[in-house]
Amino acid sequence: MPTARESLLDAAFAALTYRPWSGVRMVEVAAAAGVSRQTLYNEFGSKDGLARALVRREADAYLAGVEGALGRPDGSGAEPDPGRRLAAVADWTVRTARTNPLVRAVLTGFWGERLPTPPRAGGAGSPASYLPAQCRADAGPPTPVELLAQVRDRALAVLEAGRPKEEAEELARECEVAVRLALSYVVVPAGAEDPSRLVRGCCAAGAAAAPRTG
Repeated sequence: MPTARESLLDAAFAALTYRPWSGVRMVEVAAAAGVSRQTLYNEFGSKDGLARALVRREADAYLAGVEGALGRPDGSGAEPDPGRRLAAVADWTVRTARTNPLVRAVLTGFWGERLPTPPRAGGAGSPASYLPAQCRADAGPPTPVELLAQVRDRALAVLEAGRPKEEAEELARECEVAVRLALSYVVVPAGAEDPSRLVRGCCAAGAAAAPRTG
């Protein structure tokens, strides 16, 4: 059973599907979650606090999906090669950005009028929170540069495992290319074109061109 906090965040996210954030009312979010308005304020402090928590949750869920894509088997029974793992990350990134406006905004830095204003770290006038989850949310979401770096670094950490150190430089380049290619599809959609196919091709070309040792 979801906690009151999760129910409130679910209700706030659902409200964004049919009205702009400026039109979302705290009393309606509380009612949709089945809790009192006081509970909402106890959890988030303010509407801005709710926005920061919502954006942080969606960014965290996206990163969790990145880790899932990196470890997801491809059905062949064999260990997925780096190109396939990175292609899965690119596919997850594009699909999530297409369906989740908050993830798209955090990835690109472009916040439409229907979304909260870019959530910043809580200022001096923000109510103090003693809830660890809200303290983390109040620190503000990652910037696009920070989020892309987290995706790249998480991918590299998985791909480096068990591989010779001399492959690390090429793997780092492949991770950087894959993340930036995925972001290009988010910023400029390409219809039904498959971003994972392009990522696999770039990784295969890079592997073929990499110098061999030993």
